[in-house]
Amino acid sequence: MNHIPHWLTWARKVQAIAQVGLTFAENAYDRERYAELHELALEMFETESGAARGTVSAWFAAQPGYATPKVDVRGACFRDGKLLLVRERSDGGWCLPGGWADVGDVPSLAAEREVAEEAGYVCKAQKVIGVFDANRHGEPLSAYHGYKLIFWCEITGGAGLPNHETDGVDFFSRDALATLPLSTPRSSLAHLLECFAHLDNPAKPTVFD
Repeated sequence: MNHIPHWLTWARKVQAIAQVGLTFAENAYDRERYAELHELALEMFETESGAARGTVSAWFAAQPGYATPKVDVRGACFRDGKLLLVRERSDGGWCLPGGWADVGDVPSLAAEREVAEEAGYVCKAQKVIGVFDANRHGEPLSAYHGYKLIFWCEITGGAGLPNHETDGVDFFSRDALATLPLSTPRSSLAHLLECFAHLDNPAKPTVFD
């Protein structure tokens, strides 16, 4: 189910078309039309989101060249049947440790790094739990379309230790999820329940949108 407003889907598409056009168009007339689309996307984001034009411009400028989805990687680690979650300082909600992958990252290693940085645990990625269209599952309001990769990771060391982005690290049972305040932009209840489904059945195939 798509939880994002229609205007955001449309604005992202307009921005992507404008960005690709400005990257490759050589004809001055075409570039002018794509520049108008770019301004239209800026206006849509500014008006509907309430963000300042400078903020929206910075979102757009962060992705030069051909517009492609960003990649969010998350690590799912269990201990004694409970799932490792971190509490985000930005919104006070709990989620799987993770974040945007960096250029040059191996996806599984990026997930392992995020777990270490945000939760303090050393782990080893074992399998892919799921590949999701992040924008259909409550991703933050931004100019980006994203894919979410959730890896099953085995803890091999370390200890619970938050960092500058997190202020809590703990393990939670399946039953606790129903009343736990979640950082749904980062980990929806559906994502977390999917992790528990793989705990119940380690042979469960990877799910994907």
